[in-house]
Amino acid sequence: MSGTMVTILPLIALIVIMYFLMIRPQKKRERETNAMRNSLQVGDEIITIGGLCGKVVKTKDESIVIQAGPDKTKFEMMRWSVSKVTKEGPGHNRTTTDDFDEISDAEDKEVRKSKPKRMKKAAPVVDSEDEIETNEADVVEETVDVADNAAEDVVEAVEEKAEEAE
Repeated sequence: MSGTMVTILPLIALIVIMYFLMIRPQKKRERETNAMRNSLQVGDEIITIGGLCGKVVKTKDESIVIQAGPDKTKFEMMRWSVSKVTKEGPGHNRTTTDDFDEISDAEDKEVRKSKPKRMKKAAPVVDSEDEIETNEADVVEETVDVADNAAEDVVEAVEEKAEEAE
């Protein structure tokens, strides 16, 4: 009996070591992942197992709806397809004192870059009604000049046709 115990003891020790080194940590990671997937809320930014990055728009029992891309395309996906949460939405209250220290350090280092604003085309500035009347008069004069030139061209064309007909 002691001979069989000596041969079985290393096998049992190997199984116990494998449990503590491989199986137990794997189950712990699996529990944390399931807890993360069950705690998804609207506003969380996530990465799926397929590599798609998006923002959670709606949550259901077994699925979520995410919004991705510049055209804000919406996808309905299963919860198990979420790989990790990159940014938690406003509904989460998991901050600790260490998190507050990290947040304040990050805010101190953060440099915000502002995008240049698009400028609208400026409308012509008019100071008084006299300038408006002057501008209207100039437009009317230019219109009359163009009409006169067109009329002269028509008269010349008609005279040329008349000479050709003779």
